[in-house]
Amino acid sequence: MPDLDDVKRYLADETGLATVSTTQADGRVQSSIATNCGVIDHPLTGEPSVALVSMGRAARLNHVRRGSHVTIAIRRGWAWISVTGPADLIGPADPADDVDAEALRLLLREIYAAAGGTHDDLDEYDRVMAEDGRTAVLVSPDRIIGNAPTV
Repeated sequence: MPDLDDVKRYLADETGLATVSTTQADGRVQSSIATNCGVIDHPLTGEPSVALVSMGRAARLNHVRRGSHVTIAIRRGWAWISVTGPADLIGPADPADDVDAEALRLLLREIYAAAGGTHDDLDEYDRVMAEDGRTAVLVSPDRIIGNAPTV
């Protein structure tokens, strides 16, 4: 069975958008496009997780707050891999013990870097993240499937 090391190798091949799916209150699945994701150690548990940075007003955050699992699907050409599991949120509307404003700023940068992001002005990046109420979404994998060559 594939694991997060397989996902990490697959993500390293290139950067690209990911599809994020959650369950709405009425049971329907909502899929949306998110920026890149990356594999990092969860800042509270230390366990590896797939992480992305989400707009603070994204509907997916309300779904996760309600208990929805998250599926992140990543496609490269005809190959794909997806990770499904429960998610934790850490952000302005979802404070976490031991994660103050400075730790959140660094966490959002860590996720951005793990997703292959680079920025010429990280101070500007930090300002936009705070202004948009960006939130870290950390998915603990229950299931990893796909047809990617590294899987």
